[in-house]
Amino acid sequence: MQNDAERMSRRERSVESIDRREAGDGLARTPDPPYWAVIFSTHRDEQPGDRYDQTAQRMMTLASEQAGFLGVETAHSDIGITVSYWTDEASIAAWKRDADHAFAQYEGRTRWYDAYELRVARVERAHSFVRDDP
Repeated sequence: MQNDAERMSRRERSVESIDRREAGDGLARTPDPPYWAVIFSTHRDEQPGDRYDQTAQRMMTLASEQAGFLGVETAHSDIGITVSYWTDEASIAAWKRDADHAFAQYEGRTRWYDAYELRVARVERAHSFVRDDP
């Protein structure tokens, strides 16, 4: 069982991941496995003034405040892929039930997405690499 200091440390790292995403490499810093990943792949129906970007940023902020949130990575081109990392399945389920998130899900199905896939996976192994500055 995690104590409050460990949970706070993880939350600080997760918020830091969001900050670095905006300012640098965009990769979430996660703890040693195991942990969970939610992989959300989308094909957008882009419409001018649809407020998608504002809502997506709000969801990133709200997710980062949830118990069990570890970090997020996102990329968009022809398809969008967002991977959020969580300590456990219960935290993922709680995020799914969040009222603001539920409304954003509704908006996604009715306005923003032509299609999406959502996958939940347990991360058993993780490796990383960071190039040293010359």
